[in-house]
Amino acid sequence: MAENYQSPPHYSPRCFSDRLALRVVKFMRFFADAFFAGRYGHRAVILETVAAVPGMVGGALQHLRSLRKMKDDDGWIATLLEEAENERMHLLTFIHIAKPNIFERLLVIVTQGVFYNLFFLLYLCSSRVAHRIVGYLEEEAVYSYTEYLNGVDNGQYENVPAPQIAIGYWDLPADARLREVIVKVRDDEAKHRDVNHDFANQVQNGEHP
Repeated sequence: MAENYQSPPHYSPRCFSDRLALRVVKFMRFFADAFFAGRYGHRAVILETVAAVPGMVGGALQHLRSLRKMKDDDGWIATLLEEAENERMHLLTFIHIAKPNIFERLLVIVTQGVFYNLFFLLYLCSSRVAHRIVGYLEEEAVYSYTEYLNGVDNGQYENVPAPQIAIGYWDLPADARLREVIVKVRDDEAKHRDVNHDFANQVQNGEHP
């Protein structure tokens, strides 16, 4: 299986706003590392709660822009909404694996409420910075899932059977295990990483307002 997630592994900041976006994401990762430590299944639940927000926000705002301008969106709306749906399926998958407790479910609600509103305002102010932040978030997601995968491979985490929802969504074999799920999720995150960095570049280069 080709591991395309490694190419390219990181987008080097090219301006102040890129460096700021990277610092924001590193700040978020610091708290994720401190709170969840090695509990990658539970970490994935919170991560996917956040990751499912930008596509929906960006898709909605690009939709409204297309209506106002009476212009085509160059495929951005469908891409962003597909991303949001994909991240939602990641969340529904890892809920079956991690089985979050009441506190973690409350944390999901708070995290989603805060992040949604902040990201909405950010996208209104600068869609380029918003997409750059998502690109860096997805870089961290690829890194986290690679660590999770390594933990499964070395026996740190049990390679449990894949949930039925994951088998159906990714068309996995009936006897698929957690390892196959993590590989599929990581590949998805790598795709989102590349798309969002590309969208940020398009805005920066004046190819998309």
